Parts: sequence; C-alpha cells; structure tokens
Amino acid sequence: MQEYTIVVNGKPQGPFGLEELKTLNIRPDTFIRKPGMDDYKEAHEMPELRELFGFRFQQTAPQYFASFDQRLMASAIDYFLLLVCYVIIVLLIYIVVDQKIFRIGTALFFLLLLPVAKFIYSSIAEASIKQATIGKRLMDIKVGDMFGNRLDLVTSFTRNIAKILSTLPVFIGYFFCFVNKKQQCLHDIVANTLVVKQRLL
Repeated sequence: MQEYTIVVNGKPQGPFGLEELKTLNIRPDTFIRKPGMDDYKEAHEMPELRELFGFRFQQTAPQYFASFDQRLMASAIDYFLLLVCYVIIVLLIYIVVDQKIFRIGTALFFLLLLPVAKFIYSSIAEASIKQATIGKRLMDIKVGDMFGNRLDLVTSFTRNIAKILSTLPVFIGYFFCFVNKKQQCLHDIVANTLVVKQRLL
C-alpha cells in the first residue's frame, strides 16, 4: 500500500495511506511525497490523487503569472512585426501602382486593417499549440485557461474581442491586473483566461 507524506504548515506529516488521505484537508497545491519520489509534488500532479479527489491537472502555479510589463512588451513586438509587414506591402504597392491617389488610398486602407490583423493573428496564435503570438513567445509567456491549458478558438476570439472593453474608456481594463491576484486584465476575467510565464523547474 502506498504511503504518503504531506506538508502541513511547512512540516512533513505522515505517512498516510490513500484512505487516510480522504479524511485530511488535501488541496490541489498540497505538497505530497510517496516512496520512490526524489522530491515533493503538488497533489494535482499525481494521477491517483487527481482521481481520488477530483482534482484537475494544473500546468501553472500562482508565482508564474505574467506581469504587465511582459504583456505590454509582447504586444509592442507583435505590433512592430505587423507594422513591418505593412511597410513591405505599401512599398510593393508603390512599385507596382503609378496612380498617386490609389497609392495613398491603399496605404490608408491597410493601415486601418492593422488592428483587425492583430485581432485575427492573436486569436489564432493564442489558440495554437504554442498558446502565444511571436511577441509572447519572445517574452516567454503564453495564454491559457484557468489551469494553463490550451484555449479553444471560441475562447481565444472571445478574449481578444473583450479587449475592446479593456481599452474603454482609457485602457482602464488593463489596469485590473494591478489589483487582481492572478494579474488578469478585464478581457482575461471576461474570457476566464490567464497569461502565465513558462514554468521554471
């Protein structure tokens, strides 16, 4: 029979059998160790305890929530890359097209499309297996559900649409992260998502 040692108030207690664990206040983040393990793990990381208590495996921990400056820099990188693409398209138009009015009109049209392109790109990239845009990947952060798992496209689109709420009236929704323990902005709260750092082991 497996014997488990648990950490309570910073001190190891036990060993306990599986049936005994049922009588204890075991939470997903309770540190537990069993014979053969080199170190303690959180309860949600152990398959038999997930089955016993109905825990869900969490890929993140509270200390790994992405900070506002990381998110801001990631967004700036994404916009910069889109701007580079925009400049290339405009230069190609200027090379191919002779009419000045058409050049200006096309350049303005593509400029207005930048936020739309950012919305579509972010929604698809954040629902991808990488869970991040290029900017987020460079900043080593990613978007996930409340357990750090990959988003579906609907949730990802919902999150990015909700950014409209975060920008009104004066980007106040982004400042929610300063008063939220999980550093969620308003659009994260609406879509029930988290932006997290890659976990350091």
